[in-house]
Amino acid sequence: MAYGPRFPFNEIAFMLLICAPDLISGQLRYSILEEKEEGAFVGNIAQDLGLNVRQLSARKFRLSSDDGGRYMKVSLDNGILSIRERIDRERICRQAEMCTVSFKTTLENPLEVYRGVVEILDVNDNPPTFGNGSIVLQTSEASAPGVRFRLERAEDPDIGINTVVAYTISFTEYFSIKTHRTESDVLIPELLLDKSLDRELLSSFQLLLTATDGGTPQRTGTAQILVTVLDFNDNAPVFDDDIYRVSVSEDAPHGTLVLKVKANDLDEGLNAEIAYSFSDVDLRRARHLFSLDPYSGEVRVEGPLDFEEANSYSLAVQAVDHGSPAMAGHSNVLIKVIDVNDNAPEIKVTSASNKIPENAPPGTFITFFDVIDRDSGENGQISCELPKNIPFSLQTSSNHYKLITSATLDRETISEFKLPILARDLGSPSLTSNKTIHITITDVNDNAPRFAESTYNVYVMENNAPGASIFVLTALDPDLEQNSYVSYSLVDNFIQNLPVSTYLAINSMNGTIYALRSFDYEELKNFQINVQARDAGVPPLSSSATVNVIILDQNDNAPVIVSPSEQSGSAEVLRRSAGQGYLVTKIMATDEDSGQNARLFYQMVKSTDPTLFTVTKNSGEIRTARSILQTDISVHTLVILVKDNGQPSLSSTVTMNISVLENSTEGITESSTLVKNSGYLSDPNVYLIIIFSCTSVVFLLIIVLLIGIKCKQDRSIIQGYNTPSYCYNRGDSQGTFNGRPAMEETLRYPGTGRVVRVPEPHQYSVCLSPESAKSDFLFLKPCGAPTSQAQ
Repeated sequence: MAYGPRFPFNEIAFMLLICAPDLISGQLRYSILEEKEEGAFVGNIAQDLGLNVRQLSARKFRLSSDDGGRYMKVSLDNGILSIRERIDRERICRQAEMCTVSFKTTLENPLEVYRGVVEILDVNDNPPTFGNGSIVLQTSEASAPGVRFRLERAEDPDIGINTVVAYTISFTEYFSIKTHRTESDVLIPELLLDKSLDRELLSSFQLLLTATDGGTPQRTGTAQILVTVLDFNDNAPVFDDDIYRVSVSEDAPHGTLVLKVKANDLDEGLNAEIAYSFSDVDLRRARHLFSLDPYSGEVRVEGPLDFEEANSYSLAVQAVDHGSPAMAGHSNVLIKVIDVNDNAPEIKVTSASNKIPENAPPGTFITFFDVIDRDSGENGQISCELPKNIPFSLQTSSNHYKLITSATLDRETISEFKLPILARDLGSPSLTSNKTIHITITDVNDNAPRFAESTYNVYVMENNAPGASIFVLTALDPDLEQNSYVSYSLVDNFIQNLPVSTYLAINSMNGTIYALRSFDYEELKNFQINVQARDAGVPPLSSSATVNVIILDQNDNAPVIVSPSEQSGSAEVLRRSAGQGYLVTKIMATDEDSGQNARLFYQMVKSTDPTLFTVTKNSGEIRTARSILQTDISVHTLVILVKDNGQPSLSSTVTMNISVLENSTEGITESSTLVKNSGYLSDPNVYLIIIFSCTSVVFLLIIVLLIGIKCKQDRSIIQGYNTPSYCYNRGDSQGTFNGRPAMEETLRYPGTGRVVRVPEPHQYSVCLSPESAKSDFLFLKPCGAPTSQAQ
């Protein structure tokens, strides 16, 4: 009796490392027998990948695949991959020729992903079984030797050599077993009639059918064959085709006609009436998927089909007539399931860090993800898309994708991305799926602090209190945390040859500027400093702003009376013939303040005769208010008040003595009398007069020389300020008075937006024209200008 081929099998598991681990295409491959106990050794991943076992825990070594994680586990102590629970190959893969469980291993810091496959090898853990414990056959005694009877084949969920390889029956001279393989490599047993039957001699047979697999050790299954010998029905039904081939779409609805089988019987009557049925019982699930009408032979869809579960079915169909005994004809129906696009792509993201610094260069890796579509052909071909105008792109290898940056990032513009990944297959209609990946952009110190303006003007009233705050600078940094912490400092500089730190201080935390001393407008009118803002990033970034500090004048100087001076005396001489409005003299005063604080007003506060003299309020000119009468006294005392326009107002006073002389004829007479009086011209007196005259002339020359030098120096200083300078010169034979140069300045008052150009009255230089001596008017002209001669 012939048996099918047998193949040796080694129960010891083996491992095969196909290629070195590669982050994209490298793959570990192991093989292990099914039914191993929990904790059984699969392989040493750490050793095969060349990893340091001590770093597995620190680098968070783990299995990241759902399938592998269910059946296997890895030890962080030694890197050994072992069985988590008992694996039943038949439950996982049914009768697929190749049964594998895929897994991924992930390490962090740096991120490394390795793919692996564990092939589950079949062991002979299932014996062959028959659907029923007995097989009932009927045959006519007229059956000729050589007739074959199709038997129910044994079912063995194992594969390969472990499945059924041979059938045997108990010995009998009438029957033997023959086997043959179908196109789908299924071993079919048939009972062969070796000798003609004689019902009257032996009407039935009981045979033991044994199915044997090729495993080690071999397993067997048995069934009873009951053969009943009947009176002959000598023609069995014959199908039109030995094999029917047909295709049906997996989405075919219930009741869809797949095909119609047809068999013919040459007998007549009941022996020619045929009933169709499935004769094979091994594909029980297929019976729930397809139905066969016993009268019409129509095969229809009975249940839902799934191409991904099974892409074809092989059904054994028999046609049995109603003869006595009944005879049957057999045929095979091969049904191919056509795939439809009924599975959307699945996106599986490998765990990775979702934070990336904003200075990451283009091409920086973010994460891996796989896209799987259970459909086949174009229905299983996938394309992935990202939104446009984002700084990210995809790199693909087969259905494995790598998400990387494609442009520079800026956290201050966009701090977080929610990337929708769209996976689309090429089926018709196309199916899609979405997966959103969250990416947080972390900050780097790429922004220097920024001031609102590059230059600030600060106005400080003089005589300020030392230690008071005068201004607050604020710089903003759009970075985060310590990269945005701003500190302030003064840039080293000098003000009037002194370090800026002797004048000002700044709060490094909030940018408040404090004055360390009281300012004097008359000594320092303005100065400039630079403030630096520096963040706390690594490396730190900084920027600076210029602060113009402008000192505002305060009325802290009283007017100073220049003329008449204490040295020249305060006595004036007036002829009694002077009429009303006669210019007696002019009070000249200066004020070191500026603006309104230096605007002077003149007022007579005391007079011997208040009706005789008046003072012009703005010019300080003293004039006669009426004609001098003979009855008026000869000496008058005036007290003149000079006050400024500041708040509060400051003032000074000067006392003047005015002597009233008689008319010129009277003076000549008296002079003649004095000349004639020899007592007045004694030798000592003459000497004294000469000495006094010489001394006066020398003293006058020195004063004129000093005043001229002073005017020249003032003119040079004023030219440095680009401001014209003038001197006030009193045009009399006594000489000229030169005042201080005048300088215009600009006053800007905070909060008003007004700019006022204010001259300093005490800083001027004008000259009195000689014509002033000839009239009651005071002529002013710039120093250095040519003096016109009297006509």
